[in-house]
Amino acid sequence: MLENLVQYFQTLDKHPVERMIILVSGLLFFWILEGAIPLLPMHYKKTKVRHAGVNLLFTLIHLIIHTFLAIGIVALSDWCKVSGFGLVYWLHAGIVGTIIIAFITLDFFGGWLVHFVQHKNAWLWRFHIIHHADNNVDVTTGLRHHPIESILRGLFFFIGIWLSGAPMYSVMIFQTILVAITAFTHANISLPKWIDNTLSFVFVSPNMHKVHHHWQQPYTDSNYGAILSIWDRLLGTFRHLSPQKIKYGLDKYYSNADDENFMRLLKFPFQKTNK
Repeated sequence: MLENLVQYFQTLDKHPVERMIILVSGLLFFWILEGAIPLLPMHYKKTKVRHAGVNLLFTLIHLIIHTFLAIGIVALSDWCKVSGFGLVYWLHAGIVGTIIIAFITLDFFGGWLVHFVQHKNAWLWRFHIIHHADNNVDVTTGLRHHPIESILRGLFFFIGIWLSGAPMYSVMIFQTILVAITAFTHANISLPKWIDNTLSFVFVSPNMHKVHHHWQQPYTDSNYGAILSIWDRLLGTFRHLSPQKIKYGLDKYYSNADDENFMRLLKFPFQKTNK
């Protein structure tokens, strides 16, 4: 069974339609769930569909960029295998060990660290603002990234592969889980408090990530994790805030009135002055 799992994910990068089905299925599932058990009332500029359309345009660009980056990911992963370079080869990790090591390394570099750096570097923050400018965080917000941010995330992902030596099956397992968790943590769903709190000890939970989207610092500069919450807990960037106190958007840097203006969002990082 384990061999079948490895074989499936080893070639998943060659099946973009299957990957798209996984992404769309996750979005649709949480889209429906948001209507059934909403966490916070949404105040869309026009409609939920209009809001989704803006965010999904960014998602489409993000996916196109990562389709090209995938060529480099495959090449780097194959080079690590041929050269025996990376933690999984140095430790002779085996299949299970390889999946675990790759998962932890990719989550740190491609999840927590790149996110942390974007908040601490003023120039990179200008691009990441587009993600935080969303006044109505829902399942479609998850992949709302400026194209430059998408490239940056890919570069940090390369670092994770290089250090771990992650073979393609472990990369695809991580990316598949990441897509599902991103939809889950951004979805406007209300979980029982005890479930959300319990999840947050190891994994990023919906309420935990919503704190990161609160409009005021220092909450904006917290809870950077993508899948695992352990980085925030270990590195002192974990914060808690009751969902009822959360307000989305930004208190500076960007006009909240323009959070659904696609062209304004796209051009904002290159403008000389910020609002």
